[in-house]
Amino acid sequence: MGILRNNESSDDGNDVVAEMMEMIETVGSYTNFRRTQRKECLKLVRRLKLLIPLLEETKEMNQVIPTRAFQSFLHLKKALLSAKKLLKQCNFGSKIFLALEGDAVMCRFHSVYDKLNEALDGLMYEGLGITEEVHEQIELLQRQLQGAKRRTDTLDIELAMDMMIIFSKDDERNADIAILERLAKKLELSSVGDLEIETVAVKKLVKERGTTKHVESTEQIVDLLKKFKKVAGFDENNNGNINKVLEDSPSLRCFDRCLSLLVPHEFLCPISLEIMTDPVIIATGQTYERENIQKWLNSNHRTCPKTGETLSHLALAPNFALRNLIIQWCEKNNFELPKKESYMMSEDQNAFIDEVSLLVQDMSSSQLSTQSQAVEKIRMLSKENPENRILIANCGAIPPLVKLLHSANQKVKEHSVTALLNLSLDEANKRLIAREGAIPAVIEVLQNGTDEARENSAATLFSLSMLNENKVMIGCLKGIPPLVKLLRNGSIRGKKDAATALFNLSLNQSNKTRAIKAGIIEPLLHLLKEKSLGMVDEALSILSLLAKQPEGQTGIGQLSVIETLVGFVKDGTPKNKECATAVLLELGLNNSSLILAALQYGVYDHLVELSKTGTSRAQRKANALLQQMSKCEHIL
Repeated sequence: MGILRNNESSDDGNDVVAEMMEMIETVGSYTNFRRTQRKECLKLVRRLKLLIPLLEETKEMNQVIPTRAFQSFLHLKKALLSAKKLLKQCNFGSKIFLALEGDAVMCRFHSVYDKLNEALDGLMYEGLGITEEVHEQIELLQRQLQGAKRRTDTLDIELAMDMMIIFSKDDERNADIAILERLAKKLELSSVGDLEIETVAVKKLVKERGTTKHVESTEQIVDLLKKFKKVAGFDENNNGNINKVLEDSPSLRCFDRCLSLLVPHEFLCPISLEIMTDPVIIATGQTYERENIQKWLNSNHRTCPKTGETLSHLALAPNFALRNLIIQWCEKNNFELPKKESYMMSEDQNAFIDEVSLLVQDMSSSQLSTQSQAVEKIRMLSKENPENRILIANCGAIPPLVKLLHSANQKVKEHSVTALLNLSLDEANKRLIAREGAIPAVIEVLQNGTDEARENSAATLFSLSMLNENKVMIGCLKGIPPLVKLLRNGSIRGKKDAATALFNLSLNQSNKTRAIKAGIIEPLLHLLKEKSLGMVDEALSILSLLAKQPEGQTGIGQLSVIETLVGFVKDGTPKNKECATAVLLELGLNNSSLILAALQYGVYDHLVELSKTGTSRAQRKANALLQQMSKCEHIL
């Protein structure tokens, strides 16, 4: 049984339908979508699967299909090819690239939705004899596709801000270890296996892009990969060109060697994908490298990484049988096991815990000098690495640190808030710090502490505000006015920390109003004028959020501000143009007279140019603003 078309055999139709069903089956088998696009990918796959009943019924038809309907099937096939290509990149492509080009990738999703809708609109369901049930399912799919295009993107703000900082040449925090660690965790590039796979993906990306196009963004991607590897402990001293950096990675050579020897899969740790030297069995019966599973458990995880099952106990039992098999295999294949000295590492860890436990006691001492020395040492230890932050919290350091925020000694308060900032970089610690009542005390230090303490208090509030419940609490506890004050009067670093915190807090609706009432607009507009401070992008990003509020529109929608924004669209950096266009768009959506003002200041031609040559987000915002202008017929 096959579908027929006028003057055609059934083979063409059968082939088209079979190819489409195969494509949907293929994308349905993808299981490694990158975190930045995972949600959108899974939704698209689910929507594509709604096409299966239509294709199956069509395959069973034995009738002449109108040419127009057949052409629609061909269009549908092309749309599915676009979807498959996009999903394949999101499954196998560079994680750094997909995060950096998030807006452009989302535009590709929207393009796929348009192509699918256009193809489905052309199908003549009655003529095909499709059942009413399938027809209703396709109509549901089309409504979902249309809704997906209207949906406002929900960005991972911490990820976006960290990317902005790391890629900024002028921000002194662009090599900050804590930010790099957090970013690596967000992009799932912390383990050896993930970094090796990313190296291969970046190498392929460099080859595809060549040496003439997208040079700047390609260099950014490679540079960030090198930073991630450095943080993870790789020794890469080669600072040559892009291809040489990737080809000369010692870790990649080691990985290739491991692959060439075809190490049995059961000899590899499921966490690191490296051959195990000290395999241990956990409660679920799964085996892991001792060092890796211990780090997992120290991070407050209580589940099996491989199965997801909750662990009934945390004991680790040596897997002597597997270790003997690994040793035998290594001897037979002349493979040298890496030397990890796990016993010494465990001994060092125990010594560290003993040291921190004594420091925690000293922080409660009645002697100021003892308190001061202990809290300063905790501050330094909490800065060094993620494991330290977990162990310090587990040793009970957070309650005395919060208590010391009320110390009469300014230096003790400074060390305490900075230590809490370092500890808050761990997700679990964010909740622990808030539960201990730290937020009011941090706000008090923000108001009355030393300059450095105020700066670190602002950074602490930003870190804690990653949790939505903390955004609300910081706003209710009047943490926004002192942040605005720091934005107005602080040092450059203080202004940057305040701006970062205020941007994140302003994602909450009530906090937008609080920030406006606290007078945030005036210092933001000042930052636009004082370009030498290098905070134009931060100011514009916050203004784009506040422009959604009626009271914000009143403060921002002044002719002098519109002229300044147009100036950035004309002559600013690529990021300036992008952010300024975003603010103009928010203002123009609610007040057509502001669109007229922007046009009078000569924005139109620059928007047209930006829609073609700007960053991916700038192009999207410019096109939206041009579309809004076209609706205002009395203006144009």
